[in-house]
Amino acid sequence: MSSLQRTILKGKLPPTIPSGRIGRADSFKKSRIRDYKPGMWNEFFADKEDVKVDEQRTFRVYRTKKPEKSGPVLLLLHGGGYSALTWAHFCSEVTRMIHCQCLCIDLRGHGDSKVDDEDDLSADTLAKDIGDLLTKLYPEDMPQIYVVGHSMGGAIAVHFAHMALVPNLIGITVIDVVEGTAMEALASMQSFLRSRPKYFQSIPNAIEWCIRSGQVRNVDSAKVSMPGQIINCTTNQLATNDLPLPDDVLEEAHHTSMFPNPFSISEDEETGQTGDDTDASGEGATAAAGSADFKKPITTKAMTDAAKNYTWRIDLSKSEKYWVGWFSGLSEKFLNLRLPKQLLLASIDGLDRTLTVGQMQGRFQMQVLARCGHAVHEDRPHEVAEVISGYLIRNRFAEAAGEFRCHMPSC
Repeated sequence: MSSLQRTILKGKLPPTIPSGRIGRADSFKKSRIRDYKPGMWNEFFADKEDVKVDEQRTFRVYRTKKPEKSGPVLLLLHGGGYSALTWAHFCSEVTRMIHCQCLCIDLRGHGDSKVDDEDDLSADTLAKDIGDLLTKLYPEDMPQIYVVGHSMGGAIAVHFAHMALVPNLIGITVIDVVEGTAMEALASMQSFLRSRPKYFQSIPNAIEWCIRSGQVRNVDSAKVSMPGQIINCTTNQLATNDLPLPDDVLEEAHHTSMFPNPFSISEDEETGQTGDDTDASGEGATAAAGSADFKKPITTKAMTDAAKNYTWRIDLSKSEKYWVGWFSGLSEKFLNLRLPKQLLLASIDGLDRTLTVGQMQGRFQMQVLARCGHAVHEDRPHEVAEVISGYLIRNRFAEAAGEFRCHMPSC
């Protein structure tokens, strides 16, 4: 190669990384260490209560403090597999924007709620549970109720409103659930559930998986919501009952990464050689494997069993027979509700034909929030709170708190 060719290539190529300790994998690893310390419920809610509806049903509820001025109760319904704690950050945001009180419920078979028949997750049963719970909480003077539901919780919110189980329901917001797209997704739901890990070594490891898998993109929200989705395999109690964690458990979890399976090796765990020590024949990889710092995969049964400390609170695969009932006819029921209606989506492509026609006719307000996943209210709690607060203020259901300004919807 001529010197001219070398000069041209050097001008087009990016500068080389200098050799030495600057590019060592251990320093790169330290820069990527994240804090997955779980959060506590009382950082976001004023109180929690186990409400006994009857001998067969007891539901865990979380509430924010009562507003300084009169305002509605926001009834918040979580999605399948989640818990009431999924609304933690949203509650903090919305109560700063408007005068309201948030009421978050662990639905049947989820969180810390306890019922005799946890496998009965039909839409009618879940809706009746909510109606009976509200009647128990407010036996005489029921306040104005505005229901907000995410995913499965959004479908149940529509069924609940359609059944007219309480007299003071004033409106509804459904978050990222549409009949058409939901019915299409059911075909691959079992495959998705099988792809998830069955066990977690610790609560921080579960939070790490939640973030790395993309289930939730907001790590602060995952720290609060994920403990409400898993149980301790020994005590069979919700992971929130193990909080706060001892310092030694946090320290161990801080240096232990959660992988898709116990036999995989993290590239971050390898203390790699510098670029000068690795050639095309792979001798650098051999040297790394021989290094004392190289972390070998878990291979013994004892070590594998030690990682089975936590598992999912609910086996969603067993609820398959109810999936069609949750979403079938959902769009028509939503449009036919004689209430102010709002739909929040993570993508404009989520609308089905029925809702597209309804939206063109102005039968509900729609808002699309970009740069977020399915758990819209967890990924972007501030923006979701702004949209819902603005909607409540425009309909004169609530008053602004502080200097919150109501913005017109973009869609």
